[in-house]
Amino acid sequence: MARQFDLLVFDWDGTLMDSAACIANALQAACRDLAFPVPSERDARYIIGLGLNDALAHILPGLARTEYPRVVERYRHHFLLGDQETGLFEGAAEMLAELHRAGHLLAVATGKSRRGLERALQATAIGPYFHATRCADEGFSKPHPGMLQWLIAELKTTPERTLMIGDTTHDMQMAQAAGVARLAVAHGAHDACDLLGYEPLACVADCATLRKWLRVNA
Repeated sequence: MARQFDLLVFDWDGTLMDSAACIANALQAACRDLAFPVPSERDARYIIGLGLNDALAHILPGLARTEYPRVVERYRHHFLLGDQETGLFEGAAEMLAELHRAGHLLAVATGKSRRGLERALQATAIGPYFHATRCADEGFSKPHPGMLQWLIAELKTTPERTLMIGDTTHDMQMAQAAGVARLAVAHGAHDACDLLGYEPLACVADCATLRKWLRVNA
């Protein structure tokens, strides 16, 4: 079968890294530390993939922006404690190596900060597989299409030859807004039924199934 996509763009948290629970727990703990309303697990998972300011505006809508640094400091404290126990989903590194050998352009579009992504890439040793990465603190946050548009321009391809792979509705909305095909993974932050509402090409249950789907269809 002829290649369908030149550029494969991956979300990070909940798609390649099994970190959704760590993020949600850290956010809840930060709010608890500061005696702010503690979001439910579902609400805490909903904001995964958004830039930090957009995430805080969603879960703490009445909080003054001047208070955000306090929440961020406590969130980072708890996240770094839990992050030591998180890792890539099983088979993710092998999947990326296979796609890289096959000649695909690989990229990351993430709600993480540049500092956070660089730390994660170094810890996982998969940075060399990616031709470009884009973070929420370098432009627009999801679901704005800016990250995808930047990656497409940087890697000199087109929306029609690009596939976005993610675990949240924010990823699906970003891809729709950019005119890019989308593939959902249901092992991360958002439920499969919510992801399917954005008409992805498929919704896969785990990394092994994702690898097989990409091998056949990408």
